[in-house]
Amino acid sequence: MTGEVAVLGAGMHPWGKWGRGFVEYGTVAAREALSDAGLDWGQVGSIVGADTVRGGYPGFVAGATFAKALGWQGARVSSVYAACASGAQAVDTARAQILAGLTDVVLVVGADAAPKGFFRPAGGDRPDDPDWLRFRVLGATNPTYFGLYARRRMAVHGDTLEDFAQVKVKNAAMGALNPNARYRKRVTAEEVAASAVVADPLRLLDICATSDGGAALVLSSMEFARRHGVADPVRIRAVSTVTPRYPNAVLDLPDIATDSAVAVEPAAETFRASIARAAYEEAGIGPEDLSLAEVYDLSTALELQWYEDLGLCGEGGAAKLLGEGATAPGGRIPVNMSGGLSSFGEAVPAQAIAQVCELTWQLRGAAGDRQVADARVGVTANQGLFGHGSAVIAVR
Repeated sequence: MTGEVAVLGAGMHPWGKWGRGFVEYGTVAAREALSDAGLDWGQVGSIVGADTVRGGYPGFVAGATFAKALGWQGARVSSVYAACASGAQAVDTARAQILAGLTDVVLVVGADAAPKGFFRPAGGDRPDDPDWLRFRVLGATNPTYFGLYARRRMAVHGDTLEDFAQVKVKNAAMGALNPNARYRKRVTAEEVAASAVVADPLRLLDICATSDGGAALVLSSMEFARRHGVADPVRIRAVSTVTPRYPNAVLDLPDIATDSAVAVEPAAETFRASIARAAYEEAGIGPEDLSLAEVYDLSTALELQWYEDLGLCGEGGAAKLLGEGATAPGGRIPVNMSGGLSSFGEAVPAQAIAQVCELTWQLRGAAGDRQVADARVGVTANQGLFGHGSAVIAVR
């Protein structure tokens, strides 16, 4: 186990399609997090920005961009990019700086102004870029990948379209209660089934959108939190940013071929399962200790996969767990009480930070109508392109 750091503040800019720049969204979220922490920007010793990659330089060099927008005050600055895992990497960087004694207070910010439609690689020819290759060689857009993974679950575990639809019904009900969500309307399973097919077997309402939005956290040392008058803060106990292990026997786009397992036996666990295991080991807990989870539901089928990867049930048991109501409000292990990406959409550098914001509010008992009773331990989980793991465990 490593040392813990305190979460003093959490803030968000609501998700949507606002037509403005990502800097504005991140700045709003940062100021909300600072206000929540009861701190002035001048008290921050370091700022870590999670980058977006559109519009010229990556994130316009995001950490410094947010520092400039808030007003130059001499803070340390870092910028990270790990696709959808950028937020977790930013939290990990902030935690490392605090535990190393470099600073007492770090502001973590991520924001995006996403394109309409699905994400795609930037222009130009890059035959050594697997993400570029899967678009140009296979025509495999993100929805194509989601559809293939759904078909795999149907073939291997017997999941059904009705199972997938129930994930959307659950998450939409929570999104309807979340003022930061883009989609705040309950849906029925019949409405999911009636929505247009995007990538068979997935319908439009099975797949998350691309969105604008921002999220921010103020992290501090435990000593600073006590001096600041916060005796029992939410604490980050573990951050997992692991990579896959050779051989990778389960196809995970953008890789367009599996590693050879002829000479080496496949690992006992998949990449996503290893992300969760590393977090549990660092935190000294197991899935049985969790109060709630926020997972990366790019599609309804992928949320079910995370149930198994997090150890909430055995392999192939996700649909049964869902059907029993275990992952719904009041269930044994509520999942995506924020509404998930189903209700927010992807604002890539912000989403892993937004997951920690939700854990923070839940562990404080401040989530309103979404509140999980007696929440004490929460986990986030997602992954980024090219083997970026992402999981954070927060406790109170």
